[in-house]
Amino acid sequence: MSYDSVRGAAPAPTDAAASWRGGTPVHDRSENVCVIGAGACGLTAIKNLREYGFGVDCYERETGVGGAWNWRHDRSPVYASAHLISSKPFTQFPDFPMPDSWPDYPHHTQVLAYLERYADHFGLREHIWFGTEVTKVEPAEDGRWDVTISGAKSGGSDRTQRYAAVVVANGHNWSPKFPTYEGLEDFKGEVIHASAYKDAAQLRGRRVLVVGAGNTGCDIAVEAAQQASRCWHSSRRGYWYAPKYAYGRPSDQVNDTVLSLRVPLRMRQWLFHRTMRRTVGDLTRFGLPKPDHKIYETHPIANSQLVYYLGHGSITPVPDVVRFTRDAVELADGRVAEPDLVILATGYLPRFEFLAPDLLNVDAEGRPRLYLHAFPPAYPTLAVTGLLQPDSGIFSLMHWQAVTVATWLRLRESAPERAASYWRRHHSDVSGRFNKAKVKQSTRHWFEVSHVDYLRAVEKTLREMEAGQ
Repeated sequence: MSYDSVRGAAPAPTDAAASWRGGTPVHDRSENVCVIGAGACGLTAIKNLREYGFGVDCYERETGVGGAWNWRHDRSPVYASAHLISSKPFTQFPDFPMPDSWPDYPHHTQVLAYLERYADHFGLREHIWFGTEVTKVEPAEDGRWDVTISGAKSGGSDRTQRYAAVVVANGHNWSPKFPTYEGLEDFKGEVIHASAYKDAAQLRGRRVLVVGAGNTGCDIAVEAAQQASRCWHSSRRGYWYAPKYAYGRPSDQVNDTVLSLRVPLRMRQWLFHRTMRRTVGDLTRFGLPKPDHKIYETHPIANSQLVYYLGHGSITPVPDVVRFTRDAVELADGRVAEPDLVILATGYLPRFEFLAPDLLNVDAEGRPRLYLHAFPPAYPTLAVTGLLQPDSGIFSLMHWQAVTVATWLRLRESAPERAASYWRRHHSDVSGRFNKAKVKQSTRHWFEVSHVDYLRAVEKTLREMEAGQ
């Protein structure tokens, strides 16, 4: 195979047209699996499918690998100062460690370099067609899929190809979630989503209101504390804030040690509260709202600098935004802020523009309901990888998701009757419950999982499927 990143050339069909669909020729690639996206989850999908003996065609709309971690890409949410919030051992792929010389929390440029090395080490680029966008995925007969592609960067003509299976790996942190506010259209200041924030120079000397208390919102508020003339930070609800280091080690490593000892949830919650009281203290004294939930019902915010700048008066914590006027922003407690720049760090929504919602079992709120956050119940040859929000690094979970997908597709070929039996027993389990704590109900926590609970579920799944081969 080869690729053409200039023309966005698609793989050559094995015949002129295997069939037709609505007057459009459909070319046969049904010996292969289609992977959509060449970010972290797409790369590990290609790698593991190839190791299980599958031919793979991967389509990437951009001109390089890396997905969200390649900040040159149009849809990347990465900003100049971004680092990992999970430490190196819990982020790296299990079969491709990051260099020992790298810091505990690598910079985003190091993460991109890591993904590029991963692609080169496993020879993945030859299976990727860059500058090629998937515009439609439709079910065909016998569990196959018709995938329509176009030259995203060059205006190339559409082509439809038929595949044995499809793995969706286009990520879920690229489509900004925009809240609606009364009066926003009349506000004379600048309003941007955090996805458009790239560099601290955008903040310099300005009066900045950051809306949103997730990890990104806290990072931008910290940068505004250093660069802006004034910074307000709006939080709709209280969260638990964890330092990046505890007891001299990255916090996620300390947490994982406790999890490995199988400490009961209530004891872990008590230990976390005790640690936070001794290290961070009561953040309500700075004006932050008290959390309305217990720890582990959302993943904590990993930020060691927010408390520092709150304590120095460089960040003014404020409650939720009520409305905008021409010159100001009115807040829930009656206060008024007068920013000239508002940054909406309000998260992202999962979008799969090339798939009809029913194919991913999307509910009325727009949330895909999938077995293991990967498999739609009605379509056993369609899978999604990376649709997770873990309490630790995600690359290892993506890897094991991809192994599960490859194992499942191989089982369907080697033992179809056992595969059908397995699917009947499990396909309807779309609860997504991989966390012993009760998780808050919001779009930000749709895909929240405890990495230990999720990996145990994947391990059980793999054992059962491998026993059936």
